[in-house]
Amino acid sequence: MELGMNIRNWGPTATREFLLTASQYADQSALDALWFNDHVGFPPVLENNPYGIPLEMSEIIDPLGFGCYLAAATSRIKFGTGVLVIPYRSALLTNKWLTAIQVLSDNRFLLGIGPGYMDEEFKALGVPKTRRGKITDETLAFLRETSKNPVTEVNGQAIKLEPALPCPPIYIGGNKKVAFPRAVKYGDGWMPVGDSPEDLIAPVKELQQMAADAGRGALEVVEMKTLPLEDRSQSIELIQAYKEAGVTHFVHTQAYETTAQHAEVVDQVAGEIRDAVN
Repeated sequence: MELGMNIRNWGPTATREFLLTASQYADQSALDALWFNDHVGFPPVLENNPYGIPLEMSEIIDPLGFGCYLAAATSRIKFGTGVLVIPYRSALLTNKWLTAIQVLSDNRFLLGIGPGYMDEEFKALGVPKTRRGKITDETLAFLRETSKNPVTEVNGQAIKLEPALPCPPIYIGGNKKVAFPRAVKYGDGWMPVGDSPEDLIAPVKELQQMAADAGRGALEVVEMKTLPLEDRSQSIELIQAYKEAGVTHFVHTQAYETTAQHAEVVDQVAGEIRDAVN
């Protein structure tokens, strides 16, 4: 099992100095990956907040721009989006952003994706929310195809996309009804959030059976949840239960205010917990 944790590309810690220090410390650790978020911006008053996300998340650095920064700031650690909202960007420009990150990072990017949910962002972008599923599938198909053949046609115009996209692993976020068929067709795995190990056992078996029926190998499962790090034995027991449930990459998510706090969490996840699990 691989272990990762979040790095906030939003809020008061999203400064050059903080992100540079935090990412380079993680790069020198045994942590496998850093994960970050995607939003465009919130209205001055956010009336619809069904997931209770922090309002500071509206002060966000674009995740693909941040990916290019991490490509230069680090040399070993993988990093990715948890999740990139695919309908927010055109398929063509998404290809170019991902290609830049992959080429500059030596293929260390991890692409967690989702269809999005925030009405206000879809409205601001002029993207019909009702088409988010279709746009997501079309973009994923475009990324897969152009990674194999850089010559394509967009809006009736033939274009050669070079360098060709070294397609990163694609992890599909969302509920299993939609995410499982999408993961089997376009992805490399599923990216659930907040589930207990017990809640994952049956869905993971279902996902792997769907993959096998489609002639695919086993898919990855990237779970995002907060470990009770204040209790070492409980954290180790929990992470082992996730591993037994079929999770292949666990992402610990936690708030922090200083680079020292972030480094302390990196040490815990990449040290004692990693040693106990692996």
